[in-house]
Amino acid sequence: MSEVDEAAVATTGSTTVGGSTTGGDRGSRRVAPWVAGGLALVLAALFVMLLVNRGTPADSANSPLLGNPAPDVQGRYEDGTTFDLSRRKGSWVVLNFFSHDCVPCIVEHPALIEFVDTQRALGTQGAEFYTVVQNSSRQQVDEFFARYGGDWPIVYDDEFAFQIEFGVAQVPETWVLDPNGTVRRRYISTVDAAELNSALQAMREGRL
Repeated sequence: MSEVDEAAVATTGSTTVGGSTTGGDRGSRRVAPWVAGGLALVLAALFVMLLVNRGTPADSANSPLLGNPAPDVQGRYEDGTTFDLSRRKGSWVVLNFFSHDCVPCIVEHPALIEFVDTQRALGTQGAEFYTVVQNSSRQQVDEFFARYGGDWPIVYDDEFAFQIEFGVAQVPETWVLDPNGTVRRRYISTVDAAELNSALQAMREGRL
């Protein structure tokens, strides 16, 4: 090996044998798995953060409306008569924002049926439950309920008053209002019947 070659080996820690590189490249290959593993951990952490920030039924998602009077908004029932949210004071009110082609809405629908059945069994102490429809026609909504079941008042948000005032960008979302008309809870994504019933009972008893 010439003096020049020896100097190159001393500087780079690699030699070329038969057109392939040894030494330095082996070091690079040893480092690569550590880099890939670190990147995978970072991506996994970001995924978990996204799931946590999306919210769970046990926790109320942040909103400037929480603890404040509910917006004075109106919609229309299936028969065209007016639904005025401000006139529902005196009862616990649960609003579920919905669209007929929303996959999470389909997933949570059995839980809503269970929740409504539980609240109706409480009589006058039970919460009033309303589906607030977004971007769906009456026919589409009728077909949805005929297929998946459920029987409760449907409110059409034709003027997007509910969507704008409550700041709903993506369905499903569920909101709880107390008998004073104060917004108490906001749930984003799907809800669980048992947890929603439990949270509502805790609010009635002043534990939440």
